[in-house]
Order: sequence, then structure tokens, then C-alpha cells
Amino acid sequence: MTLDAKIPGGPLGKKWALFKDTAGLISPANKRKFKILVVGSGLAGASAAATLGEQGYQVRCFCYQDSPRRAHSIAAQGGINAAKNYQNDGDSVFRLFYDTIKGGDFRSREANVYRLAEVSTFIIDQCVAQGVPFAREYSGLLANRSFGGAQVSRTFYARGQTGQQLLLGAYQALQRQVALGQVEMLPRTEMLDLILVHGHAKGIVVRNLVTGRVDSHAADAVLLCTGGYSNIFYLSTNAKGCNVTATYRAYKQGALFANPCYTQIHPTCIPASGDYQSKLTLMSESLRNDGRVWVPKRKEDCFRPPRGISEVERDYYLERKYPGYGNLAPRDIASRSAKEVCDEERGIGPGGRGVYLDFSDALRRLGRPIIEERYGNLFKIYNNITGEDAYELPMRIYPAVHYTMGGLWVDYNLMSNIPGLYVLGEANFSDHGANRLGASALMQGLADGYFIIPYTLTDYLVTQLGVQRPSSDHPAFRSAEHRVGTRTAQLLSIRGNRSTDSFHRELGLLLWNNCGMSRSREGLQRALEEIPKIREEFWRNASIPGTGEGLNQSLEKAGRIADFLEFGELLCYDALHREESCGGHFRIEHQTDEGEALRDDENYAYVAAWKFDGEHVAPSLIKEHLVYESVQFATRSYK
Repeated sequence: MTLDAKIPGGPLGKKWALFKDTAGLISPANKRKFKILVVGSGLAGASAAATLGEQGYQVRCFCYQDSPRRAHSIAAQGGINAAKNYQNDGDSVFRLFYDTIKGGDFRSREANVYRLAEVSTFIIDQCVAQGVPFAREYSGLLANRSFGGAQVSRTFYARGQTGQQLLLGAYQALQRQVALGQVEMLPRTEMLDLILVHGHAKGIVVRNLVTGRVDSHAADAVLLCTGGYSNIFYLSTNAKGCNVTATYRAYKQGALFANPCYTQIHPTCIPASGDYQSKLTLMSESLRNDGRVWVPKRKEDCFRPPRGISEVERDYYLERKYPGYGNLAPRDIASRSAKEVCDEERGIGPGGRGVYLDFSDALRRLGRPIIEERYGNLFKIYNNITGEDAYELPMRIYPAVHYTMGGLWVDYNLMSNIPGLYVLGEANFSDHGANRLGASALMQGLADGYFIIPYTLTDYLVTQLGVQRPSSDHPAFRSAEHRVGTRTAQLLSIRGNRSTDSFHRELGLLLWNNCGMSRSREGLQRALEEIPKIREEFWRNASIPGTGEGLNQSLEKAGRIADFLEFGELLCYDALHREESCGGHFRIEHQTDEGEALRDDENYAYVAAWKFDGEHVAPSLIKEHLVYESVQFATRSYK
């Protein structure tokens, strides 16, 4: 199989304009004939469904939550990037593009990233028009702050609730289309399979999570906007419901899965407090804008009260190692540095897995009212969870799994290798390379939904004019429903005595230890030996009470964990084959004498797209070689 990214010709800055100038058009009367299925209603899904509804398409939108307002996008705190250059500090579209390419360790597609930077400026205008309450300066202009991996202030924010406010904007646009009858919203509905007819995506199978009813839906195109799979690690900052099921089931129907091992570890999360915690909580990266990260210089001081440790006894290790960026070093570098000092037994808090994020300097310099205005709700969250007052004592933070840069392979049009199957936002692989810079995820989700898919989807649908949409009586639909029914019956027939959560926890710990912040050949091979054993016991001894005839959250969870137990192997295959370190993928065999990631551009400058070759068979690797015409490979140094 050869991958065609379908990148338009012309200079980098003209490609998107050229595409739009030459893309196919559909008249309003014909748009009404097409039915589009949008799976997921976070920033990417809600913005896509709302925009396509506005254009006149018949849209049906699915989410497993009870309301689109509960999508995990709501948890994003710090901000959204855009190359507006309101600060006159030297920002530009090209600089945002370059920072994103460099931040992704030169493992993302140049044309897609440039388009993202280009579109970023429109996103802010769109959201302001929707009433998103971005922070403003005294003059009334929108305020900006800086974020990790950048030396300019380009991050727009709404206190520490940016994702929530952006989602409310997209949700309101979506609800408007629901009220107009252009979008039919189906909450508490989970996609369980993809339906192909003559090689094109033409429908999905879903389960109503309240009634248990399994239905199939036919359409002219399917959009997957289902987020990432960080929850495979069990402890992550993701909502507990986040899963890989939709993209993994599409993978098993022939969609390629690209760079699955690129998982992002976020440096500023509240440390785990015990073995049976269900999730972790993110503290926004924006806190590093004013907070200083440190640990005691001597491990003997780790148990002393932090305020009793003098300046000369502290190691501000990020400022020491990366003076150019200091506490704003990119996420992967800040995360690895925290692990290093904790491995040196200089970590603080329970288990020695924590470092301090200290606001005492900022409080003296700016005063409490300004700190409260910028980060007050985050300090409150921290206090509610830890019982500690971060105005009086430094916060305790430690890295945690937060985001996944891998996802289904898509071309420039956001279409997977299956015609008619589009993948938006975190669910695709395309824009962040091996590492995501802060405040870029919201940017991509909204760029894909508001500004890219309306053009690229229409360009595909032009080819479907006159093609009869299959009815749900088509044999392909019956076959897919049968697959779903069989798998559900298998899950319910296990009747073992071990909780599904315990399998999830075992898998997550195995992956965290062997495919987490740092990885080795030996550890990955061990994980590949252990995962099939866990999976075999799951199918023999999992306890899944209840029936499929109604609400059964144990059944929902079991299906997602079963997919994680297969997907975990794919994650490790990808990490094992890539004999280099870059971004969130750090192989300990490949590092510089100073302990920095050592990339191998000559042999690994490609997207690793994996093809499903059957149950219990190793997947095939297909490569999309990355060609850089406007930037040169450079060592990623922040010193």
C-alpha cells in the first residue's frame, strides 16, 4: 500500500488557498440530499456538526455522554494559540508554524501544520463572535499569555476555563442547528463498528447506552471526532470515559493507525496519592508562566517544610538546564526533567514522586489579586483535591499522561485511507508530530471543525453525487450488527470473578512502566509478552454483571477495556520499531551524553501507519515519508 497525502502544489503559504480555489462545490439544493454522521461532540465534533448543519447538510451527531457539554474538551484549562501578534513581540503565522513543527520534533506533516497556523487567526474571531469570554486587557483588546515551547505571547485564554468556554461556544452553535432541524443529536449512544459499502464508509453501528438497543445508521460520509486514548494508561488526566473504541474498530475495518506510541506526558499534574486512585488532575501549563519549578538540592531536605528550605538550598532545575526557556520548557522536556530529579531521590511528597511549583516570587511581584485573577480557579481546584493552600505553600506537581498525538492516518483533507471516513481533532495523527505544544489541541479541534472539514468534505461529496446512499437493509449493515452482537454476547458470557477495573489498572501500570515517559527495547518486549496474558485472563475471568438489555455501565467499560487490551500491543509495536527518541517518545538507548533525546532523521523521518492484518497477527507497517521544503531539520534545543 502506498500512502498519498494529497498535498496541494504551490508554495507552502498558498497551498490551502489553492485547495479552496479548486475544490469541488455543491449547490445548496444538493447539499440537503447528503447525510453526514459525526461521532463525538467535543470541540472538533460540535464545531464540525454545527458548521455542516449551517451549510445545509443533514447531520446526525452521536456522543456517549448525556450532553455534548460533557465532552472532555471542557477540561482544557490554559488557552488556545493563534498567530495574531497582538503583543507586537515578533509572532507570525510562519513562527507559529515553525514552533509547532519544531515542538513536534519534525515528525508532523509540513503542509497540515502551516494550514493550522494560518487558520488559527480566524478561530479567535469566530469564538469572539460567539461570545466566548476571552480575557481582555485594560484597553479592551484580547489579552495573551505565554506557554511552554514558545518565546512569544500568543495564547488566548478565559481564566483557567478556556476549553469550557470554547466548548460552550461550539455547543451553542450546535444547539442552534439542532433547533433548526439541521442536526439530530443522539446522546448516550456509543459507536461500536464502522460499515463499509464498496470500500467507502457508509455507516456505523451504535448501542443506545440507556436501552441497550443496537442500531445501524446509513450516511454518505462518517466523521470520527472521538478524542484520544490516554486512558489506556488507567491513570491519566482524561475523563474516565475517554477510550479508543471508535478509532480502533475503524482500524480493524481497514483504517490505518498512525504513530500510536506518541503519547504526551504533561508536566503539571497533581501527583497520585494512592494505588487505587481512579484518575489524575491536570494543573494548567499556564501556571508555569508565573510559577517556578524546584526541588531541594539535597535529598536529605525532601521531607523538610518547603518554606524552610532557603534559596541556596533549592535547585530550580529547569531554569538551570534551559536558561532560554526556563520554566516554560516544552512539555516532554519538563516532564523528563521532573522524572530525573525524582529518580535522583530528590522528589517531594508521597513516594517521592513530586516537584514544587512555587508562586511565592510571583505573589511578591504581582500581588495576590492579580494571581487570583489569572489562576484563582486552578488554586481552588488544587485546594479542593489536596487540602493545601497554594498561596501559602508551593503546589506539588508530577507528570501524567495527558494527550495522544497518534491517531488514525489522514491525508491533507483529513480523510483516512478509507474513502468517506474523516477523522478530526485528537482522533487523527496529523498536526502535532511527536510532541504537542501547549494550547495547540484546542486550536486543532476548532480548525478542523469550523474551517477545514467544510471544504474537504464537500470536495469528496462531489464524487458521490448520484451515488445511491445504501439503506440499513444492506447486507454490510446486517453483518456489522452481527459482529457487535456477537462481541457483546461474548463479554456477557464470561461471568468470571475479577473486576474489569483491575485488568485496566494492570494494563495501565504495565504500559506506564514500559511504554511511558521513557522506554527501552527490553521493557517493550516484556510488555508485548505480558499484554496477551492479561487479555487471555480478561476473556476468561472478567466479571461483567447484568445484561445487554438496558443501562449497563459494566458492559460499556468492559468493551472499552477489551479494545485497550488489543490496542496496547499496537502501542508497543510502534514504540519498539522506532529506534530513536523524539518528543513524547524517549528510548533510553538513544540519548545524548547530556541525557537529551537523540533523533534519527535519516532513518525515521516518517509517519508510521499500521495496518490491521487479523486477530492475533502482528500488524504491517506502512510509511509516509515526511518531506520538508520550507524548514530544515534542526536539533531541538531549548537551552
